[in-house]
Amino acid sequence: MRVYRLAISVGCLCWAGWLAHGQEEPTFSTDVKVVNLLATVTNKKGEIIRDLTKDDFSLSENGRPQTIRYFSRQSDLPLTLGLMVDTSMSQQRVIEAERAASFRFLDRVLRENKDQVFIMQFDSSVQMRHELTSSRKKLEEALSFVDTPTRNELRNQSGGGTLLYDAVLKASTDVTKKQQGRKALIVLSDGVDVGSDTSLAAAIEAAQRADTLVYSILFSDPDAYGIPIGSMIRHRSIPIPLSGPDGRGALMRLAKETGGGFFEVSKKVGIEQIFDLIQEELRSQFSIGYVSDVPVRISEFRKIQLTTAQKGLVARTRDRYWAQR
Repeated sequence: MRVYRLAISVGCLCWAGWLAHGQEEPTFSTDVKVVNLLATVTNKKGEIIRDLTKDDFSLSENGRPQTIRYFSRQSDLPLTLGLMVDTSMSQQRVIEAERAASFRFLDRVLRENKDQVFIMQFDSSVQMRHELTSSRKKLEEALSFVDTPTRNELRNQSGGGTLLYDAVLKASTDVTKKQQGRKALIVLSDGVDVGSDTSLAAAIEAAQRADTLVYSILFSDPDAYGIPIGSMIRHRSIPIPLSGPDGRGALMRLAKETGGGFFEVSKKVGIEQIFDLIQEELRSQFSIGYVSDVPVRISEFRKIQLTTAQKGLVARTRDRYWAQR
């Protein structure tokens, strides 16, 4: 199953970001805040559309039409990417496949002279495996150490759980909020959170405030919450029921409300194919910029809607962005 969402990030950009692809230098005051959208458009078959122009789009904010000032068919803005891997015991049987696909994805996506990637893992704690770097070699070395806890580590844990929401909040607040340009998190998980101090809503809001997309990949082991792994979890006082909780809804919300995309690994769609789809989307975004007709007097969320004039095409986007005073 594939669910695509519009890739959208919103923020105040310097004018240099709009010079890519032959854009003319825009002229405006330095205190004008440009809202930047990175949009993916699909047809009824879910295929990505790339050959649209500025006139093919209509944009509104809080129901008021807005003028698109800046537009390019493919964004060349630097990419800040966070690869976030669920390393809880429920992922023990799938983590090798995740690691192999991640190696291939980083090799194909990372532009070493422009993009930066960090690697974070989460289980009963949130651990940064490697800070932001443009080095493919360093990332591959760090990724090789991403793994589920050993038996000794499990015995030494004072508590347990899967801190998915805490991880998204930490990545958004501590890393991507401080970066400019395109920002995205790729979350590989079964979506089950046990033990986070942060709520799902708070994690989503943190990503929205940081203008960060979340691409969530549901990769689950149907036997993970039974015996013997379930017995091990109960022994370590991790309150997860054996019936197998469903994290699909959480992962879908993370993707939809931040403007990223939701994907599910299945017999028909493998993890490597999903990474290829995400890579294609990241390379096929429209850059759209506008200046709101209402100045930001107080920091608030504002509703936004992007549509296409052509029938049968859908520009999918989150319905709000954070307007920072």
